[in-house]
Amino acid sequence: MQRVARIALGIIEITTFSVLILVARCANYQDVFVAGNVYFTDADCYARMTRARMCEKTPGLILRHHDFENFPGGTTPHTTAPLDYLILALSILLKPFTTHAFDLAGALISPLLALLMGWFLWWWSRRMKFRYGWLMLILYAISPILVHGAEFGRPDHQSLLMLLVMVAICAEWRLRHDPTAGWSVLSGIAWGLAIWISAYEPLLLFILVIVLLLVLDILENRRSLLAKYRRPGWICFLLIIAIALLIERRIPSFSIFYSGEVFKNWSRNIGELAHVWPTNPIWLHWVGYFLLVAPFLIWSGLWKSKSKSEPSLLFIVVILIATYFLTIWQARWAYFFVLIFAIALPALLEPIKSRAAVSIAFILSILPILRDWDARLWPNETEFARRIEQRNESIQLRELAINLRSSETRPFLAPWWLSPAIAYWSGQPGVAGASHESLEGIEQSARFFLSQDWQTAHKILEDRRVAWVVAYDFERVARNSSAILGVGLPPYPLCFVLDRRPAQVPPFLVLSAQNGAGKLYRAVER
Repeated sequence: MQRVARIALGIIEITTFSVLILVARCANYQDVFVAGNVYFTDADCYARMTRARMCEKTPGLILRHHDFENFPGGTTPHTTAPLDYLILALSILLKPFTTHAFDLAGALISPLLALLMGWFLWWWSRRMKFRYGWLMLILYAISPILVHGAEFGRPDHQSLLMLLVMVAICAEWRLRHDPTAGWSVLSGIAWGLAIWISAYEPLLLFILVIVLLLVLDILENRRSLLAKYRRPGWICFLLIIAIALLIERRIPSFSIFYSGEVFKNWSRNIGELAHVWPTNPIWLHWVGYFLLVAPFLIWSGLWKSKSKSEPSLLFIVVILIATYFLTIWQARWAYFFVLIFAIALPALLEPIKSRAAVSIAFILSILPILRDWDARLWPNETEFARRIEQRNESIQLRELAINLRSSETRPFLAPWWLSPAIAYWSGQPGVAGASHESLEGIEQSARFFLSQDWQTAHKILEDRRVAWVVAYDFERVARNSSAILGVGLPPYPLCFVLDRRPAQVPPFLVLSAQNGAGKLYRAVER
């Protein structure tokens, strides 16, 4: 009877947890489902979906070069094949249920990966026998930064990376308690796949873990990395890396080593590359007030673990501290910091015996998170109006982009942050793009929109073989272009003429279509 009760309680727990994960990550559905179509949340998502669509048209295709951005030179992207084919596989499963299977697969892939991550955490926390494992699960489910990383309409590799890195670190931590071949294999597979997806965050975290384990082996007089139970994991890891190199057939690029004035100016527009200083209140919106007492919990946990025979907390604490400082450097590390904070929290609270005290403290600690959700779910009039305007603008830009569709290759020039979406909707390549690999095209588009010399603008169109120009709100285009180039705003840039004075445009541009979001010009020979 007790076993039946435990099973029933487990079913209720995992069902409630799953619903919370999906509701939180699909709370933005009104911004994704607009006027019968699917709209993605970031420019990079449209680039990913363009890749997946190309794989759909040519099964087995491995994209090592992008022709649809930075035209005509294209780019050598850092993105890899696994997520492309995950989206494609999901779209095949959805085809019997909807006519928009491909777009819906792109919208759903990240929430489904987050759900898998949640199920693993629930199972793993039971294996670890955490007293306060439910705190980890709730924080994982509702943390705004974790929700953003895997939200509805965001087919980005961050969601897959979070899943794989979390599995790898959980397996490594479990290996400190239960050194078996099974956990070693799980760790090796997760690390190998994560590094295949991106040779940046996972690779740095993998190196950190290996160095940390070496140091711990020296301190504890062990040889865990070379132990017999580790060998199957190493074999799986090396096999996956070999398969990745064989399939991708290229050495991954490292965006952290990019330099140059244009890159520095452009990167200031990218939120994930921004610094997050310790005084920034956004930390509390991510993890709550427990962040403020975390140093004391860490000190107490490490001190008390010395007197116990069980493995030390030092392993997870070092990774937590490292990701904290990496997040200060670049906001993109916040996904991993908050994940590891959630994983470590039950262990840090373990010395506290009073469940009531911990429960009350946790409820109070997540007040900043709840306030963040309050602002999201019930926005003020200004934010609500902004969302409505953004939805309408997306519809109108899509209508403009549809005019570009053609069986011939007819490239377009548009503001860089709009280019991936226009490329996806139109099927035409763009001069600019949203990635650092497209910096050359981004710079040229900025020079075009700021130009006051029509000959210079015409030469850019000729050199890039542009057939269409998409004009957008000149104030935003001018500010962004001048910031990227590091120059002052000219009195009457071309973007102003295109947006506000269509009757005075250069003779090599002909107005073809317009709506509330922008204007479409056709480039003609003079």
